Amino acid sequence: MKCPFCNGADTQVIDSRVSEQGDSIRRRRKCAACGKRFTTYETAELRMPQVVKGDGSRADFDEAKLRTGFQRALHKRPVPTEFVDAAIGRIVQALLARGEREVSSREIGEMVMQELYKLDKVAYIRFASVYRSFSDVSDFRDALAEVEQPGKRARKLPAQ
Repeated sequence: MKCPFCNGADTQVIDSRVSEQGDSIRRRRKCAACGKRFTTYETAELRMPQVVKGDGSRADFDEAKLRTGFQRALHKRPVPTEFVDAAIGRIVQALLARGEREVSSREIGEMVMQELYKLDKVAYIRFASVYRSFSDVSDFRDALAEVEQPGKRARKLPAQ
């Protein structure tokens, strides 16, 4: 680690401590060249996978877009923000746990639908109507049947 004061390359760790949250390590260092002390923090860097869209283009994963999708589906529905935050957290953790560099937008959409199904059936129908591009009333009937008879919910979209 270079000294931020004199750019000396020889620094010594004087003290190391785990942060209160337990997610980083605080290190006190001393520069051998100028003698000044400074603090560094060490944390794990986790990278979210790239999102591969339907047209083949790629974009960075954006948690704000995920949150917007939930908010639109749950508009004026009695679902506490903590539940939405937890659902988003589960999706993010599932994506990180995969360890893959890319994930399709379709897979993320299916994950959102699973979470909405658990949170609020009306929000699930709203999201499904846009996500699956419902074209007529029969599509809504099918989605309602999925909600009314949970065993039939296993319907998947064909891969594109």
